[in-house]
Amino acid sequence: MPAETLAVIITVLRIVIAVVFIGMGVNHFVPRSARTMAAMIPPWLRPDGRVTPLTLVYITGVCEIAGGLGLLFPPTRVIAGVALVVFLACVFPANAYASTRRDRFGSLAIPFIPRLLAQIALAALVLAATFL
Repeated sequence: MPAETLAVIITVLRIVIAVVFIGMGVNHFVPRSARTMAAMIPPWLRPDGRVTPLTLVYITGVCEIAGGLGLLFPPTRVIAGVALVVFLACVFPANAYASTRRDRFGSLAIPFIPRLLAQIALAALVLAATFL
């Protein structure tokens, strides 16, 4: 594959991933979505009351938006990409918790193994978009 073609593919991948993270981050500020995401935080991960689950949802939304934007700018690309991979690992417990409660979270309760595989694939794509 010619280098120019690979460069275009990586640029498109980077833009798509950035848009996905920015969009997911913005969704954290939609009231209904934010409430649902707050409910997905397992009780054992909830802070001691100083920070509410909803506040955690807002913080993670800001992280996703910042990470997505950071992927688009060469000076911040590496730190943003690494931070997004760490972010994906940090939010996985909430997704795992939701995966066992389909009656409560409906289609957001993606079964554990497919969710884990998707999370790993997304992390790999983020790394590819960061370092290639």
